[in-house]
Amino acid sequence: MAEYRFSTQWRVKAPLQAVWDILCHPDLWPNWWKSLEQVVEIEKGDLNGIGALHRYTWKGALPYRITFDIHVLTITPLHLLEGQASGEVEGIGQWSLFYDGVDTIVRYDWNIRTNTRWMNYLAPVAAPLFRWNHHSVMREGAKGLARKLGTRVDMG
Repeated sequence: MAEYRFSTQWRVKAPLQAVWDILCHPDLWPNWWKSLEQVVEIEKGDLNGIGALHRYTWKGALPYRITFDIHVLTITPLHLLEGQASGEVEGIGQWSLFYDGVDTIVRYDWNIRTNTRWMNYLAPVAAPLFRWNHHSVMREGAKGLARKLGTRVDMG
């Protein structure tokens, strides 16, 4: 398996609550995040969303789709969303948010291994393309979030 560690930071010109209200509803992300084709709820989770299971299908700039499940491990309102991925990729994804007095800072850490034969086979030469594709998806997310909030989102 090929391993990848990604870290993305968005500086959002919006209050923390407004950003949280959007990010804590991944089932609605396809409405504003063009790269996310579909989110299917498989399990609801508890009243706080812990234990929920969703299936995500993403399409970046490269001509392939990737589908995986995210099992929600942690939700700390206004601060943290953490999930465990399984399927075509496996690992941990973590959204961290905080307000610096001016902007909401959103950091996404994605530490995964690929499970698809073709991605693992091509990883020695294609890993830079896979990284570029991931960053393209995250740039598209920043643009979509900015449109959704009617504000500016800078990637850092």
